[in-house]
Amino acid sequence: MRVVFMGTPDFAVPVLTEIVGQGHEVAAVYTRAPKPAGRRGLETTPSPVHRAAARFGLRVETPANFRAQETLAALEALDAEAAVVVAYGLILPKRALDAFPLGCLNLHASLLPRWRGAAPIQRAVMAGDAETGVMVMQMEEGLDVGPVSLVERIAIGPDTTAGELHDALRPLAADLAVRALAALGRRGLVFAPQAQEGVSYAAKIDKAEARIDWRAPARRVHDLVRGLSPFPGAWFEADFGKGLERVKVLRASLADGEGAPGLILDDALAVACGEGAVRLETLQRAGKAAMSAAELLRGAPLAAGLVLPSP
Repeated sequence: MRVVFMGTPDFAVPVLTEIVGQGHEVAAVYTRAPKPAGRRGLETTPSPVHRAAARFGLRVETPANFRAQETLAALEALDAEAAVVVAYGLILPKRALDAFPLGCLNLHASLLPRWRGAAPIQRAVMAGDAETGVMVMQMEEGLDVGPVSLVERIAIGPDTTAGELHDALRPLAADLAVRALAALGRRGLVFAPQAQEGVSYAAKIDKAEARIDWRAPARRVHDLVRGLSPFPGAWFEADFGKGLERVKVLRASLADGEGAPGLILDDALAVACGEGAVRLETLQRAGKAAMSAAELLRGAPLAAGLVLPSP
């Protein structure tokens, strides 16, 4: 088939790779514009999808939006049968959706209608969900509201991080995309409306919610750490002798013990929460590499009896 691919982050790269590998003709790749980089922002960094498309020698387009008539006309002029969209990051108006006779297939990393929106993987882990997956959706106007077709499900382990789940879902999305295109090509891809019950929204992660509130139950703190690992990272504040400093927690586990919220319970960084406790296992100070709790504690004044502040 002649298709347009739209995607931006590394999650979308295996999908593009598989589509190319299966022999589909990619008329163009649409991705977000390169971001400023370097100390002064004078350099630019192309998206992972942009770099992958360049390796394949594919045409790349980076419009800021689809409001300009010339942008929409250029999309229509590609004369593609369908589009495949994976975490693109831009809203497609009706005219853009109508440019493809066989429609726009969106690979969404959740079990719709749960976790419509921008951060479905992180939100699923933060909520303590036991299962998620990837679904093929026919795009319509609105936020992830279109009918759905193929689905691949995956269990979320009790200690699985968002980064680990992201990596497990990537190959599932790639396989699902080429299966969907094959079925679409023979007019055999069947869609059904999304359920009306169980709708939830995966809003972008706000910086404020990444701070750990030790007054929350231990399970919630644990899920926050998992859901924000490795990025942006749940964090707390501690004083290493030069004032309060942010410390990211990249891995934690549930622990035995009770105490006032934020109280360090032992010399292996078990911290009391509103209910129960968590053990901080992998941490990262500002400007330093990730390290184990034992490495962090060498010479650091974080001993049993110290109370870490809550927001």
